[in-house]
Amino acid sequence: MKLGIFITFEGIEGVGKTTQLQRLAAVLQERNVPHVLTREPGGTAFGQQLRSIILDPSTRFGHQFTEIMLFMADRLEHLAKVIEPALESGKVVLCDRFIDSTIAYQVGGRQLPGAYVEQLHSLIHLVPNKTVLLDVAPEEGLTRARGRAKLDRFEQETMAFHHRVRSMYHLCASRDPDRFAVIDTSQRSERDVFNDIMDVLTPVIWPDS
Repeated sequence: MKLGIFITFEGIEGVGKTTQLQRLAAVLQERNVPHVLTREPGGTAFGQQLRSIILDPSTRFGHQFTEIMLFMADRLEHLAKVIEPALESGKVVLCDRFIDSTIAYQVGGRQLPGAYVEQLHSLIHLVPNKTVLLDVAPEEGLTRARGRAKLDRFEQETMAFHHRVRSMYHLCASRDPDRFAVIDTSQRSERDVFNDIMDVLTPVIWPDS
């Protein structure tokens, strides 16, 4: 049986991941490509409960590792119940955030020890076939986020936090350039950004085209 294709989208707040994922899912639907569109946190019913806690601006954790443990619990259930079954059935899985988000936000943003995060990720043996990193300056991204809806707990973090997250994303991309595709979204139309995404993903999803 041919395994499916695992594609993740990453980026800081307000970069447009959800919009571009929906565009890509629409193309797959039009071309009759079996696929699953999912996200972290929140890809399962259990994850939805965790998401509401994690993103609630009123949430305050007493221990520095509580947050990452909730993210890991969400991911393990997500893998077992959604991602792995879809891949085993040959589907394309489009995921809004995955392991790289944890590295960017927990090691970069929260400044947790990288070795600790790596140890947690040793429980996970799945690596995306391709990761699209949508990039924008935090100032522009947060301006977009403010215009979209009330800011969540992460969006309300300091500008220094968001700059650390972005820097860690770029470090991740530099360490794994074959997997990552970094696409600039600064002051560009959604259509232009999507065209770049399709240029990157067409050889991955349709290698014989």
